[in-house]
Amino acid sequence: MHLDVQQLRDFYYRSQLGRAAQKGVRDKLAARWGNCRGLTVAGYGFAVPLLRPFLGQAERVIGLMPAPQGVMHWPADGANHSVLCDEARWPLTNDSVDRLVFMHGLETSEHPLALLEEAHRALAPQGRAMLVVPNRAGLWARRDVTPFGYGRPWSRGQIARVLDEAGFLLSGHGAALFFPPSGSGFWLRSARSLERAGGRWAPEALGGVWLVEAIRRDTAPRGLKLAARRPVRVPLHSIAFITY
Repeated sequence: MHLDVQQLRDFYYRSQLGRAAQKGVRDKLAARWGNCRGLTVAGYGFAVPLLRPFLGQAERVIGLMPAPQGVMHWPADGANHSVLCDEARWPLTNDSVDRLVFMHGLETSEHPLALLEEAHRALAPQGRAMLVVPNRAGLWARRDVTPFGYGRPWSRGQIARVLDEAGFLLSGHGAALFFPPSGSGFWLRSARSLERAGGRWAPEALGGVWLVEAIRRDTAPRGLKLAARRPVRVPLHSIAFITY
């Protein structure tokens, strides 16, 4: 199920837990991708909390928001960069995106393979996608007090398989949100320290979300090789002619 865009906005921008979660994930993404100057960066789902650092450096930044979720003006303090779209039909040309991040998109999708195939179409050759999805073994997927408690949580192996099927190569992985999904003042004050410690020493499986990076794979479609395909010959006597 898709959460409403207003619920997502309220969590990430109006709650302390949401702001802590936003920072925990965004810092990992920024560390992985570094400077994106001159690139086109897009996010699908409700990924806009992760896109703000790229506004001042990327050539274009686009927030793609699925129709069942709804759309909002983003950023609130500037020109709009967000657009409403169908999950398998994005208003983007082929090969037009250099970096693409998913958050609250894959786990709520009714057709995840079709969604990833659309991402494959929009990404430039060697373009990179980052999937932020709830870890099915983590605490964040087990509580519905955050958006990560909705939809389908994933294991890392499941993500790898669907990415392979959609034409991607896994290029890196990590985890984030090692602090519990609690609005308690103690845990919120400890969130930054726990996130740093978890990223250095804790097993990735203890994180609340997976961050899985993939690159677009450009290969011939699966099935018969082109050389093995032959035109089908139809005998003339088997053709029926219809006149009007």
